[in-house]
Amino acid sequence: MPVIIDNFIAPPCHEEIETLWQDEHLVLINKPSGLLSLSGKNPQNLDSVHHRLVQIFPGCTLVHRLDFGTSGVMVIARNKAINAALCQQFSQRSVTKIYTALLCGHLPDDEGVIDAPIAKDPALFPLMSICALYGKPARSRYRVTERFYYQGGVPVTRVELTPETGRTHQLRIHCRELGHPILGCDLYGGLLMPGTENTPRLMLHASELRFAHPVSGKAVHVHNASPF
Repeated sequence: MPVIIDNFIAPPCHEEIETLWQDEHLVLINKPSGLLSLSGKNPQNLDSVHHRLVQIFPGCTLVHRLDFGTSGVMVIARNKAINAALCQQFSQRSVTKIYTALLCGHLPDDEGVIDAPIAKDPALFPLMSICALYGKPARSRYRVTERFYYQGGVPVTRVELTPETGRTHQLRIHCRELGHPILGCDLYGGLLMPGTENTPRLMLHASELRFAHPVSGKAVHVHNASPF
């Protein structure tokens, strides 16, 4: 296997993590854009969601991750048993995740499904690729909520994205496959549109999360409005 070298150094993130809700079993947070979910191997990438929260909630663990540039709702387990129970819900696809995104251009359809298998290729790191032969099944749904002009001149479409699977970079690569990459996406073409050079961030936000509380069994539904 080829050795993968990650030279990425995360710039400092000065935004705080917002706690949306908590009990003795789990914590729901709003992750800021520009913060790693987990600390990297490079000591310069120590700052992360987990690094910050473990100072407040000793023993807490991440159940899932959001990309560095993605903001929004995450659920954090406060012990290993809760982590295992929540991970089971994620693996069984009984957790509903809804994202808000701005896509480059105006989509012709108001809703649709992107069904394209995703593969990891060490030669392309950190990029993922669409590969019918070696890729793992990946499926995402989208629904248009608004078409407008970003910064007064660049056509963009606001969409709700619902991933039915959880592959690395799934929404980013699926939107590129749709022909409308996410605005601000440095990996899959969202920075290539004229007039978007000053996009401040990846325009992708985890806005809703629905799951069953691992202890009470009650439905948990948290919503956090998109900042863009």
